[in-house]
Amino acid sequence: MPKKTSDNSGPGYKAPAVHKIFELLRVVAESPGRLGQTELVQKLGFSKSTTHGLIHALLREEALAMEPNGRRFYLGSAVTDLAFSNWNYLKMAEISQPFINEIRGQIGETVFLGGLIRKRVLIMTSAEAEEPIKISAPAGTTIPLFAGAAGKVFLSGIRIDQVKEMIREKGLPHYTSRTIVDEEEYLAELDRVRAQGYATDDEEYIPGIKAVAVALHNRKGPSLAVWVVGLSNTMGSAKIQQIIDVILNTAKKLRPALEDTP
Repeated sequence: MPKKTSDNSGPGYKAPAVHKIFELLRVVAESPGRLGQTELVQKLGFSKSTTHGLIHALLREEALAMEPNGRRFYLGSAVTDLAFSNWNYLKMAEISQPFINEIRGQIGETVFLGGLIRKRVLIMTSAEAEEPIKISAPAGTTIPLFAGAAGKVFLSGIRIDQVKEMIREKGLPHYTSRTIVDEEEYLAELDRVRAQGYATDDEEYIPGIKAVAVALHNRKGPSLAVWVVGLSNTMGSAKIQQIIDVILNTAKKLRPALEDTP
């Protein structure tokens, strides 16, 4: 008589190890900076041995990567590879690259294309300025949602009650002396972004850095945006207006090109 076996594949089945792995990856992804093992233990509430084991398992699978000194960790290539395989990310990046290069060629500053993934902004592709001193970030890098111009255009497309809930959950982060940290003032800023169709960042995320962002309002895949980042001393009011005009015009051409992606 065959043995009766339990079926653990039903909807009530729980896998604690899997849950812990995703909790660890989520904490790393949502952290504004890289985290060490001690910080992960504190944030997760797992034991040191459990956290140590999870970290090394994820390092072997390249879901986590670590700094050369081995002290802090960040998301590895396996996670971004999986993310980029979804929603035709690679195809979207390939189609977008000539448009991003065109913007960079016209305005001479670093240009990014990114998508809204949960509560982070994921950089999908970029075209770097050719100057020796420039802003740079590789594809797969994430930045906080409440950070600078890119965050503003994404948040301007989210319902106000949801934005308020996010703000009240953790408060508005204070990055620089120019960061908007008052809720009503920030919501008013999002109203301006909706009305004018673009967002600006005047050293609100990083001192000495300005940015301009435009949402693509695409209907397929994640919400996408294009933003330009440069040193404050190269981005005066005339240059900002030029950037606004260029990325708004390019966005009109890029949007239908992406919508035709199979």
